[in-house]
Amino acid sequence: MRAVMLHVFGPAENLRYETVPDPVPGPGEVRVSVRAAGVHQIETAMREGLEIGPPLPELPAIFGGEVAGVVESVGPGVDEAWIGAEVVTAQGRPGGYAELAVAGVSSLHRIPAGLGYEAAVTMVVTGTTTVGLLDIADLTSDDVVLITSAAGGIGRLVVQFARRLGATVVGAAGGPAKAAAVRELGADIAVDYNLPDWAATVRDALGGRGVTVVLDGVEGDRGRAAFGLLAEGGRYITIGAASREAFRPDEAELKERGVRFTDALMLLLEGQDAATDEARALAAAADGLLLPAFQTFPLSQAAAAHAALESRATTGKVVLVPDTHR
Repeated sequence: MRAVMLHVFGPAENLRYETVPDPVPGPGEVRVSVRAAGVHQIETAMREGLEIGPPLPELPAIFGGEVAGVVESVGPGVDEAWIGAEVVTAQGRPGGYAELAVAGVSSLHRIPAGLGYEAAVTMVVTGTTTVGLLDIADLTSDDVVLITSAAGGIGRLVVQFARRLGATVVGAAGGPAKAAAVRELGADIAVDYNLPDWAATVRDALGGRGVTVVLDGVEGDRGRAAFGLLAEGGRYITIGAASREAFRPDEAELKERGVRFTDALMLLLEGQDAATDEARALAAAADGLLLPAFQTFPLSQAAAAHAALESRATTGKVVLVPDTHR
């Protein structure tokens, strides 16, 4: 099969499109003909060899566990009725950046009718994280919600949810095109947080109302600015650091302002019922309650996909699709 291999940690161009042996499904496993594979922000850091997330893989490695496709064969002990099923999993191996991947049958979800491979693979991790985040945030129609990285995979889903709920939505994203995309999603206020005065723009646009909840996927200086917009008694909830620069509010300031800080990503890693939330996320997309956005790249252009993700030039989830179907 053709796959994208990493032999040496480093820049995006170290990802190489090569021919490698087909994976073989073991007991309790199936082999999937991959039609879409998700690319995660953390994988760009892992590719560089940065130990800021999951343990680094032994090299050479194929990245990507988010896989959607068609079951083409089964291992010992697996019902052959699975063959031909359209499935999605968050646990593809040796990795989804390939034409074929193996996964345990217990990790599979059948793709709901009407949901495409790209949308399914977007929802199986990004959507699952989003529904868990929304459970933690517990938004109401009275909230004024500021969402950073609002044009990203999670951000777009949160904007949709908050608008449907009736909350006031402030979406912040990088660049005028992304800000426009957030505005098209229905955000009440959409700003380009690459501009130095973006926080002042939000404050003026709110006309004296304070932000009650920040859902921050960027952290760094932008997270700090978003935190500064919170009203007394507000909530600052972080779901990751796309900037690769951490921001943690000062304990004294939290106490003084009565602001609650929650590291949602840590809570989800420690206690999320992933299988249940994966099913919830897929159902929400199939029912049209959450509409996933994705940007596709050919599998052979995985290096370009990583480079675009790192430069924050993408909108929505980055998804690799095979150059040809096997």
